[in-house]
Amino acid sequence: MKHPIKFGLLPRILLAIAFGIATGLIVPEWLARVFVTFNSVFSEFLGFIIPLLIVGFVAPAISDIGRNAGKMLVVTTLIAYLMTFASGMLSYFFSDLAFPSIIKTDAYVAAKESAPALAPYFNIEINPLMNVMSALVLAFTLGLCLANMKTDGLRNVMSDFREVINKTISSVIIPLLPLYIFGIFMSMTISGEVGQMLKTFAGIILVIFALHVGLLVLQYCLASLFSRKNPFKALWTMMPAYFTALGTASSAATIPVTLRQTIAVGVDKNIAGFVVPLCATIHMSGSTLKIVACAMALMITHGMPFDLPMFAGFIAMLGITIVAAPGVPGGAIMASLGLLSSMLGFSEADNALMIALYIAMDSFGTACNVTGDGAIAQIVARIFRKKAANLQPDIK
Repeated sequence: MKHPIKFGLLPRILLAIAFGIATGLIVPEWLARVFVTFNSVFSEFLGFIIPLLIVGFVAPAISDIGRNAGKMLVVTTLIAYLMTFASGMLSYFFSDLAFPSIIKTDAYVAAKESAPALAPYFNIEINPLMNVMSALVLAFTLGLCLANMKTDGLRNVMSDFREVINKTISSVIIPLLPLYIFGIFMSMTISGEVGQMLKTFAGIILVIFALHVGLLVLQYCLASLFSRKNPFKALWTMMPAYFTALGTASSAATIPVTLRQTIAVGVDKNIAGFVVPLCATIHMSGSTLKIVACAMALMITHGMPFDLPMFAGFIAMLGITIVAAPGVPGGAIMASLGLLSSMLGFSEADNALMIALYIAMDSFGTACNVTGDGAIAQIVARIFRKKAANLQPDIK
């Protein structure tokens, strides 16, 4: 019996971009405005759901960490966050150095200013229940309180709410994303912006791949200071996890391979069994690096002002917001859309381009995340080497 061929999100996004460009060359204005109207409504819904997403995923994650706040858990979480923040700062400095020579700001701005404006047939205003910062404060408040409450009633409610948000993303937002991307690229083709943007895409992807490689080398060199192991040999040992993540685009699905290779590096199996599943959720170095680089590229392309304090604050908040990102493709970028709008001033079109760029490289970010988990495990193993025998692996 033949199984039907399943199209993943990345092939659908790529097809949407291709069809959007092709359709933009021939579509009449009245039909183009239909898709512009859909994009307007979809964007309003995204703006509504993002604060709820932050509350639904960040609050339970903080609650789980706080409730099980053993010393090793706290140390592992802190190391994962610091590595995530450092990767974002690395991405900022390298992108600031490399992108201005790759990206032609004047050509894009000139095309945008001369572009015909396509208006939707109608607008539906969907006001979010709260802004992004209010959602983050609420998520922290709920998470910290839940961690110290002895009853499970509210914790169960938040767990169910997380499932509601996850279901909304996987059943509504993700299936409609290709149509949304299609409309964005169709509009860009009509306006004459798409040629310059595609050139920008190619350069960005190459730079980000090089950054991922450099980040992993730095992480394993840092880990070698603790483990006293050859960083390049350890990194080579982790390559099966890297390539498994490339194929699955899922940190969770790669856990068995990541765990096996982390033990092969020489990490105690009990510590590896504790750290690897935890870091599959909380360690987002590759994803953060990618989001920061893509955001900077688009800001340079559009001629938007930025500076170090702006991005330092953005990266610090991003490292928290994408913790326990939904277990769906592109979960990290969906969780970051609110910060992109509120802290960097991104528009609806900018966010759509961020989604397309991010998902085009989704597997590479995931592969960088899980491979870096092995470096964190080496550091934790060195710090807690005397307690390793008392731990039980957090896997079956």
